[in-house]
Amino acid sequence: MLSIIVPARNEERQIETCVRSLLAQRYLHFEVIVVNDRSDDATGAILARLAGEDSRLTVVHGDALPDGWIGKPWALAQGARIARGDWLLFTDADTTHEPLAASSALQHAAQYGAQALSLLTTQRFETLAERAVLPSILWLIAFAVGSLDAINDPRRADAAIFNGQYILFERAAYDALGGHGAVRSRIAEDYEFARLLKRDGRFRGRLAGASDLVYTRMYRSLREIWDGFSKNLYVAAHDNPAQAFAGLIALAAFSPLPEALLASALVKRQRTRALRMAAVIVATSAAAEFAMRRSRFPAGSGAFFPLGAAAMLAIFVNSARQHRAGRVRWRGRAYEGRAARAPKPLDPYGRGHH
Repeated sequence: MLSIIVPARNEERQIETCVRSLLAQRYLHFEVIVVNDRSDDATGAILARLAGEDSRLTVVHGDALPDGWIGKPWALAQGARIARGDWLLFTDADTTHEPLAASSALQHAAQYGAQALSLLTTQRFETLAERAVLPSILWLIAFAVGSLDAINDPRRADAAIFNGQYILFERAAYDALGGHGAVRSRIAEDYEFARLLKRDGRFRGRLAGASDLVYTRMYRSLREIWDGFSKNLYVAAHDNPAQAFAGLIALAAFSPLPEALLASALVKRQRTRALRMAAVIVATSAAAEFAMRRSRFPAGSGAFFPLGAAAMLAIFVNSARQHRAGRVRWRGRAYEGRAARAPKPLDPYGRGHH
């Protein structure tokens, strides 16, 4: 049996599409559990209506956030607490699933002997802000993490990442690792789960492309992009200022440093230097276009690469500022921003921590 668990906090604009796509899965034995994480919009009313239409949907009314927990891990832990499945699928409310998605993911996990499988969902970009900024940010993150071969190599503990939009866990492995209690204080719980699984060594994890089986529309405006990535970009630096500084230098080399040097050459009427810098910018954008097309981003994404890289640099600086100051905010909640030390073992479902 498969239990599909969705955290939902103020998701009125997309929760119905997500839930209906999950209920349409072509799989014999499954349940859908949506944890309404104290939403104050129409999310609760939409879920109540859907639950009345289909008995396979269970709506959990989330408890208050305990001390030491981040909102998303807490919501998912509450869903896992009542789940009956041998496999647990944790997926976000902004995803849409094709009917064969779950069965394909389970078959893929079985084929590779994986106890945990995360999918790189197909991203949808509709507004100009999404098309101009998101492809570059997502591709640069993937570039920094490394290839799928490295990520899927159990010997490469340094290359570990999951996509929190879609993580499938065998129940026994999930419980043995401590469930979401093991990553309860982590802003980027998906990233930490991947690292935990590789360090543990008992189970095999895998990251794979979703091949148009699962779609995600992450953010819809520059404000949402700014807030969403500000909460977790600095996490990749492990709260290490030296590593963060190196990342900033690398990003600046992509953009805006070449553009600044081009502007300076034009002002000073240094024609040869200006042509060289323009060639660097064009070559970088062309290389990014080629790489992003291979990664199945929309055609033309490379043309926006200088803008996207500069935006990522600014967001990274803001993320570092928030985390170092301990003022990370997300979905109306304030969190301690510094990366916590590894939590002590905890009941994987968070019982007794109110």
